Amino acid sequence: MEKVDKDMVIIDIIRMDPNCAEVFYKHGLHCVGCPSASGESVEDASAVHGIDPDKLIVDLNKYFNK
Repeated sequence: MEKVDKDMVIIDIIRMDPNCAEVFYKHGLHCVGCPSASGESVEDASAVHGIDPDKLIVDLNKYFNK
């Protein structure tokens, strides 16, 4: 079951479980605590940082479904 999608704002995902920040870090998105995280979607942040949002979402959903 998918819990997160690439349209969600990063901080909303972090609020679901702060430990999921490790998944963002693993994908090279280290600014989960920066001001942009409170208004930027996963897709937008991924574009800025050159990250594949689909792979990040797959790993985030694996994290939340464990």
